[in-house]
This record gives sequence, C-alpha cells and structure tokens, in this order.
Amino acid sequence: AEPAGLGEDRKKKRRRRKGRKAGGGEAQGPAAPAAPPRSPQEFSSNWKALQELLKQKENGSDKPLSTCQTSTKKKQLLKAGKSQEVAAVNGNGNVVHSKSTNKTDSGSAKDSLPLSKPKSTEVTTDKNLNGTKSNGKGCKAKKKNDILKEKGDIKHKRRKAEEHTEQQPTEAEIWFDDVDPKDIEAAIGPEAAKIARRNLGLETDQSKQSLEQVLVKEKASEGLTRAVAMDCEMVGVGPKGEDSIVARVSIVNQFGKCVYDKYVKPTEEVTDYRTAVSGIRPENIKTGEDFKTVQKEVANILNGRILVGHALCNDLKVLFLDHPKKKIRDTQRYKPFKQRVKHSRPSLKLLCEKLLNIQVQTSEHCSIQDAQAAMKLYTLEKKKWEAAVKNKFNNKSSK
Repeated sequence: AEPAGLGEDRKKKRRRRKGRKAGGGEAQGPAAPAAPPRSPQEFSSNWKALQELLKQKENGSDKPLSTCQTSTKKKQLLKAGKSQEVAAVNGNGNVVHSKSTNKTDSGSAKDSLPLSKPKSTEVTTDKNLNGTKSNGKGCKAKKKNDILKEKGDIKHKRRKAEEHTEQQPTEAEIWFDDVDPKDIEAAIGPEAAKIARRNLGLETDQSKQSLEQVLVKEKASEGLTRAVAMDCEMVGVGPKGEDSIVARVSIVNQFGKCVYDKYVKPTEEVTDYRTAVSGIRPENIKTGEDFKTVQKEVANILNGRILVGHALCNDLKVLFLDHPKKKIRDTQRYKPFKQRVKHSRPSLKLLCEKLLNIQVQTSEHCSIQDAQAAMKLYTLEKKKWEAAVKNKFNNKSSK
C-alpha cells in the first residue's frame, strides 16, 4: 500500500498542473488598431511605435515575433536549464526524489521508476535533516513556501520578458493628426513622411509627376485668354520692413502659359528683401521695369478679363489697381475650397496639397508657379464656380 502523504502530493500536483493550463492559455487574437492618442503618455507611445517601425524596416525584419511566442521560448529555455527531478519509491517503500542521474543520497546507483513527469517546481527532498521521514505538517508548510517563491519568480520573469519583447508596431497603428508630411520629413526622416503621406492619401501617380506637367497644359495657346491668373512678389520697406511694395508681377493664361513676367524697380528704399520667401535679390529689382510702366501694362491685360489668384486684394493693393468684384476669382475666399480643407483662410500651399496632390512653395516662392497653381484650382471648379457667381449677381439684380 502506498503512503498517505503520497496521495495528497499527487492531488496537489494535479491541481497545480490544472491551474497552469487554465492560466497559461493561448494569447488572444491581435488587438484592433489603436485609437488616436489623447493623453501625453499616448502621444509618447505613438512616437515610440513610429521609431520601432522605422528600425524594423531598416533591419528588414518584416515578421516580428509576438509577445506570446517570445515568452514561450524563454520559458522553454528556463526549464531546460534547471535540473529535472523524478519522484520514485525505494526498496523500503519510502518516497524519495532522485535527480535524473538516478543516484540516491548515499551515492549508490538504484534503478527507480518515474511516477510523474519531470517538473522544475517539485521539492528536492521529503526527508528531514536526520534522514527520517518528515511529518505531514512540516512538509506541507515547506512545499507551500517553495511553491509561492517559484510562482513569484515565474511572474517576475514573465513580466520582464513581456517588457523587452513587445510586438513591433504596424503602419496602421501609427497615427498623425493633420501633420504636414514635410514637417515629419524634416523632424524624423523620409520614411516616416512616406508613411504619413500614405495614411493621408497623398501618394498618387499625379504626385509623382513634375509640377510643370500638372500646372501647364502642353501644346496649348500661349496668348491671352478670357481668364488670367496673377501673382506678385513683394519686398519690405520702412524702418522694420513691415510695409510692402511690388517687386515682381507674373500673369499666366487659362492653360498655365506665362504671358507676362517682369521685375519692378523699387519706388522706395528696400529694408527687407524677404529673399527666403519672395526669392527677390537686389540685382533682380535694380535693373527692373519702372513701376508706372508695369502698372499700365498689367491694367491693360486685366481689362475685361476674369482675374484669378490667391489673396488678390494684396496683389491689387501693391499695384494700386482695382478690378470689378464680379470678375475676381480668389481661391482663398472660395467657400467650397474652405469647406474641403476645413480652414477659414487656407494657404495656396494647403489647397494644392489637399486638392491637387502637389507640393508648391517648398522653398523660395515663384510668382509664375503660384499664378499657375491658382489657375489650376480655378479650372478644377470652373463650371460650378461660374454658375455660383452668375446666380449670386442675378439674385442681387432681381432685388
């Protein structure tokens, strides 16, 4: 007959095994993509996730191990490293635990029969220091302390493993809140900007084309058309360079072809050339055309035509010209454009990015390119825009 203590030990071992099976189930399926960050901590984790994704792409590791897989591998290594112990019955019927070498405490080799599978959490001995059978109470207390200690170690190791083996982020988990891809490229790099453009839907075949192909219609008329677009570059005058005077005037026709482009000789002393934005340098305007001549030539071109541009009030102001409101098409003030980009005073750069998928004003501004961009935006909505203007003035005249 087997000792009473052995039956209790087996029951406890079974309970422990069942508890491990119940607690160590398969990891749940992949979580849904994270929602946009709301707190500073979440913004920090989003930044870290982006950095991890970029590192992953650099190393070429497209298939990272999940947390569950890496923690399982660590457990297997820990188990292999520990010496396995086997419970057996000796010739006297006493329960002893021998190591996998099957040697007893006295050193004599005896063939023992394994009664259970090797476990790293089993107690090393059931004997007390005198070599006699230990009583039930002392053995139970010792086993309980050892089990609690082992469980604590396993939890600590598992937590440590999970901290160091977090699952690598995917592109879908990276979140951008209307951040300009150019700013992302300057701060982080081209790879991050590429991800941002893809998430914002800005990567299209059209964006790969040159600006010239997008803004100018090939084999089109180079003369004046019913609608023309104008843009001016300005320089600063006055003590702090806060006041503006015209330095360059460019006009394009309905197909984006340049029909007029002249630098203007300053009428006052220039205190700020604003070169980083205007692209104007002293040598450009030093040999420029006289202001009165430019003013007269521009007025003749605009006469009776639809004038297209962006924030045209500023351009007309520096030229000291006026134009009928009925014939002005300002891309900054067109309501459908403002609604689409969700901005009350959108910049030309923003409109081109959102509506044309092109980048303009990336460095020094060019008045020809800005006029072409404004004309392209106008032609995009020409029919609707003209119909809206017609209805507006018809309603005013009927009243």
